[in-house]
Amino acid sequence: MVDLRSLDGKTLLITGGAGFIGSNLIHFMLKRFSHIKIINLDKLTYAGNLENLRDIENDPRYEFIHGDIRDNELVEKLFRKVNGVIHLAAETHVDRSILDAGEFVLTDVYGSFVLFEALRKVDIDFFLHVSTDEVYGSRDEGFFTEEDPINPSSPYAASKAGADRLAHAYNVTYGLPILILRPSNNFGPYQYPEKFIPLFTTNALEDQVLPLYGEGTNVRDWLYVEDHCWAIELVIRKGNIGEVYNVGANCEVQNIAVAYRILETLKRPRSLIKSVPDRLGHDRRYALDCRKIHALGWEPKHSFEDALSATVTWYRDHPEWWKAIKGKSKSFKSFYNEYYKNRK
Repeated sequence: MVDLRSLDGKTLLITGGAGFIGSNLIHFMLKRFSHIKIINLDKLTYAGNLENLRDIENDPRYEFIHGDIRDNELVEKLFRKVNGVIHLAAETHVDRSILDAGEFVLTDVYGSFVLFEALRKVDIDFFLHVSTDEVYGSRDEGFFTEEDPINPSSPYAASKAGADRLAHAYNVTYGLPILILRPSNNFGPYQYPEKFIPLFTTNALEDQVLPLYGEGTNVRDWLYVEDHCWAIELVIRKGNIGEVYNVGANCEVQNIAVAYRILETLKRPRSLIKSVPDRLGHDRRYALDCRKIHALGWEPKHSFEDALSATVTWYRDHPEWWKAIKGKSKSFKSFYNEYYKNRK
């Protein structure tokens, strides 16, 4: 295993680095390690945004490659330049997967397959596959451990489950240096405003309706993205090859309570909340047993209340970032017009 404390002259490949978690991770790593080199491979689909990385684009430790993880030749070429890979590239929005699952299968499953095949040909120190807690499905009581069977509900979760199990199979069959991380719902700066917290925040800032699924009683464990970045670093340094690690903040909150807190922070009325037909196959509750990663020394450093306040404030203070997406993005507008039309 690579010890990140001795990464002088070492290079990491981050797939999907122009997305939400990826761009936060790149910022995190560059701040933490003065001699690290990061290559960011991103296709720049609708959710990939180089504005997320504008402040470090000229940093000599950073390089952007515009490309697809499904490009066998490009992937193998990049693997030969790096010491480790952090795989974040994926289609991730559940609602989009319900409308059209095809791209999720191609990117999340086949794209991961291409990466694992390249890993067979190139000797690198580690490959961290970032999965999701949604592969477990829903649970009314108790907590999912890493040993529990996976039972995904949505096409998105199923595509991530396929990649997750491919990662496991390539470790077992070929002895490849793969670790798997299953994080809970992330939130923070630079999250594309189709996701729950940024959508509700930016809609509230514009005094628009907050479309809440059903009664808003679905429960999520909210993980601040910087705490997730720290978990990624720690698992690479101290985790065991072949192992799966849950990472959650032990912060279960109903969706309606999150909506109320956003409105309170922005001093907007609760009357902006509008109940809409529930999502098809909507999981009621996600909850993770994180004792395994706690044993490595990880604990979330941010409380949900403080992190949510900081996140809402970030969107309030950066209207140019999200208005450019919501105001001009055809994909954003057309998706929501089609989705809500089909849900009436």
